[in-house]
Amino acid sequence: QVQMIESGGGSVQAGESLRLTCTASGFTFRSYCMGWFRQGPGKEREGVATIITGGNDTYYDDSVKGRFTISQGNDKNTLYLQMDDLKPEDTAVYVCAAKPAAQAPEFPGPEWVGYCAAALRRRGYNHWGQGTQVTVSS
Repeated sequence: QVQMIESGGGSVQAGESLRLTCTASGFTFRSYCMGWFRQGPGKEREGVATIITGGNDTYYDDSVKGRFTISQGNDKNTLYLQMDDLKPEDTAVYVCAAKPAAQAPEFPGPEWVGYCAAALRRRGYNHWGQGTQVTVSS
């Protein structure tokens, strides 16, 4: 059973930084798309960023491009989201999620982040964490 557990949320002032961590367990495939989503007050859940395990390429939603950085740990089961220059509109519950990429090779090329990004945009991930709250005040 796949489990995803987030940590690192909190309350900060605009312009400050936070780093979120997601620890996954129970993976049964070699490769997974791993992504961060967020849901702000009164808003639908939206995809923020994604990466494929073992790959180097990343995808970001335009709203966070240049401010957020997604990365993975060496064990491929840990996912990070470094959030810099935070804005009040970044206030949301941040959730990490995973989707199997069963056909991906051990070191996936850039075409695979396109596969993950397409799933991110339609919110088509299979495994979800409970989320961690990020609050940014002006």
